[in-house]
Amino acid sequence: MGLVKVKEVNLERGFPTVDMAIREMISQLGTYKRLGYRAIILIHGYGSTGSGGKIKNAVRSKLKEKSLSGIVRRFCGGEEWSYNKRIMLDYCKQLRDFEVRVSGNPGVTVVILK
Repeated sequence: MGLVKVKEVNLERGFPTVDMAIREMISQLGTYKRLGYRAIILIHGYGSTGSGGKIKNAVRSKLKEKSLSGIVRRFCGGEEWSYNKRIMLDYCKQLRDFEVRVSGNPGVTVVILK
């Protein structure tokens, strides 16, 4: 089996503030890009309000920013996986191994690295 090209990163660990979680995300994206990973699965949770958590919303908002355009090729939330699956797998076939944990899960975001 070849090098694993997908990494899961738990942004909820230790109950961080939104700012701490975003700093951790940026750090991890840069680190794993340098290490040659193709995809990151960000675990941010869904939040207890029923409308999405603060970390989830901040993560997805930050991923859209130009400041990450040199690192992030594309991303999608787990709840959008079925619509984006083919495109995401074209970039990283090994995401198929994580599909059960990703598909339909609003508590994760899949990021394809440049």
